[in-house]
Amino acid sequence: MPANHARDIKVIEAMSSPEGGAKQIGERLRTLRGERNLTILELAAKAGVSAGIISQIERGNSNPSMKTLQRIRAALGVNLWEFLEHREPQPTEDPPFVRRGAQRPRIVVGETRLVKELLSPRNDENLRFMIVTLPPGGNSEDVLIGTGQKGGYVMSGCIELTVGERMAKLAEGDSFQFKSDAPHHIANRSDAEAKLLWIMSVLDTHL
Repeated sequence: MPANHARDIKVIEAMSSPEGGAKQIGERLRTLRGERNLTILELAAKAGVSAGIISQIERGNSNPSMKTLQRIRAALGVNLWEFLEHREPQPTEDPPFVRRGAQRPRIVVGETRLVKELLSPRNDENLRFMIVTLPPGGNSEDVLIGTGQKGGYVMSGCIELTVGERMAKLAEGDSFQFKSDAPHHIANRSDAEAKLLWIMSVLDTHL
């Protein structure tokens, strides 16, 4: 196994727990902030969040919401997956259009522990796709709305998808597509885990 594959596997294993995911995000945030020579107070002011929140995230003591991450990434000028990915070179035999399973970034979001795993080989393209896992009772809490479209396929379990004022109950094998500037929300009301393939065509850097 190539050395960088082994390092990536360790990252994924570390992030299999909420504590590992929070620590990974905190380390990346500290690195990105340092690269821009920003103090915690300066970044907090640019992002419109408290310095205490920035400090807690960097120490791995906070599992931030998507809206908080969105504000911070905008202040840093990066997309959300740059909180997760270390820019280590891929194996020389792999072309840039390939992402190995062991190199899949993973983020645990919010209080309900929704999990997102990036499948797209590149994080700077407009088309992105990922696996979203909702534990029983899990939901998207707060979603990012922007220009483009979103769609998906229910791989397992059952979910409720609300777009605008309409709600649909979806089960394994069902699919969906909608404009991402519409308010939307996903929830798992069942007592079993649900897993989705989530696809986005975005024209900005939200995720």
